[in-house]
Amino acid sequence: MTQALYRKYRPQDWTAVMGQSHIVTTLTNAIKADRVGHAYLFAGPRGTGKTTLARLLAKAVNCTNPDPTKRPCNECEPCKAVNENRFLDLIEIDAASNNGVDDVRDLRDKINFSPSQGKYKVYIVDEVHMMSGGAFNALLKTLEEPPPHAIFVLATTEIHKIPATVLSRCQRHEFRRVPVDEIVTNLKNIIKVENIQADDDALIQIARQSAGGMRDAISLLDQLSSTGDKITLALAQSVLGTATSQTVLDTLTSIMDHDPAHGLETIHKALDAGADPRSLARQIVEYLRGLMLIQMGNANQVEATADVKKQMQAHAKSFSTSDVLRMMKAFNNAAVDLRGGWQPSLSLELALAEVLDAPNESQTGAISSPQGTPRQTKPQAVSTPRTETQPQVESEAVSHPQEKSALSAGDVLKAWKQMSASLPKAQANLSALMNSVKMIDVKGKMLILGLASDVLVSKIDKPDQIEAIQRLIKDEFGADVSVRCVVTNAKGKIPANVAQDGMVATAIQHGGEIVDTQD
Repeated sequence: MTQALYRKYRPQDWTAVMGQSHIVTTLTNAIKADRVGHAYLFAGPRGTGKTTLARLLAKAVNCTNPDPTKRPCNECEPCKAVNENRFLDLIEIDAASNNGVDDVRDLRDKINFSPSQGKYKVYIVDEVHMMSGGAFNALLKTLEEPPPHAIFVLATTEIHKIPATVLSRCQRHEFRRVPVDEIVTNLKNIIKVENIQADDDALIQIARQSAGGMRDAISLLDQLSSTGDKITLALAQSVLGTATSQTVLDTLTSIMDHDPAHGLETIHKALDAGADPRSLARQIVEYLRGLMLIQMGNANQVEATADVKKQMQAHAKSFSTSDVLRMMKAFNNAAVDLRGGWQPSLSLELALAEVLDAPNESQTGAISSPQGTPRQTKPQAVSTPRTETQPQVESEAVSHPQEKSALSAGDVLKAWKQMSASLPKAQANLSALMNSVKMIDVKGKMLILGLASDVLVSKIDKPDQIEAIQRLIKDEFGADVSVRCVVTNAKGKIPANVAQDGMVATAIQHGGEIVDTQD
């Protein structure tokens, strides 16, 4: 069986470690000065080298080379034994499966035995945050005063779960995500040795997909190399489930052009082609982050190909910084919501619908953007011209001015966000759909909700969803209403023929309700 590349190319000395120079310097200085601590805590994202550095430390403290600057030497018997996984004094424990009090008691009983092969017994406890509270308590005394021949290295990806009593007994080292350029450099060295053909753009895609984890990057390279073909950007995107850069560009262009149909089509095509929804959302957020960095004068920090950077420069001039921030928040929320969403495309569709309205001049009756920016325009007079401006409510077409509906669009508008937030977690999808509503109008006993696309209308216009909205209105205002969902027109407003048809409007004003409509 072929050895995995990430194991084959695991660093065997300090110089091969990438992205963690601050930790390497501290540990090598401690070895030179013979001041190695009895307990270390390595914390950081997965695949950044925590276990690798722990093994290097185990080799270094047991290395027999007389020159401390050359430890580990990888030539003495202890170093070779560690490299070949046969060093008896290196004990690796998976805390995820050995997390009980009995496991710690067993460790505590055995730790007093002297090393059998080297000078020190090194205990590497991986995923230490998985240990139970009782296990941590049982470990405290041993961790504070271990035998002189014992060294503990605790590794975790979730340091916030480690008790303070444990933290105070360890030397703490924070591991950083490895920069993309360093990952790419390492991947180039590997493909040269392994005789793998790969495009630079594909390696950059792999590095970005690994999110700063060197092990993940090498594993992805190993996966792609198994196809036997040259690793191209298209192949990498296909296998990794990422969308093409053109998909991201087209999505941003549809937002810039305020073209919801093209935006939805772009997203659906990418998903149908096999793109992962969360990956697509993250790609859009990463692209928007690039726009933000360019606008803030930090273009050198943008990690992208030359062609994409050129397009970023153009988009950075088309959007204001506030627009970019608003879009980043919308699509970042979509990436988070997609973790447990029942409909893969829904969160992306809602994010697109939310941001499409943001760059344009606000319309009357529209729900305010997440930043609470005031929305003010002149209302459209429908049947009776009005002179005053109403910043928040669609102007009502009234044939009998003396009559006034008990429920107004302004009242609903003010309470809309609060009502959507009051829904239980089981109705999180409905809450998100309510937040995508851009226009609200009230005609008699009919509540009209305007959304940006047919897709959103079809998702919210279902019996159980409508009944839930009716209950919210009933609880908040004590009013019984019928609910109708419509697509807003090109100007982002509710079409006039929906609520201002002569016969329908008259019937509504006299207490009638719309039961059904036909196009």
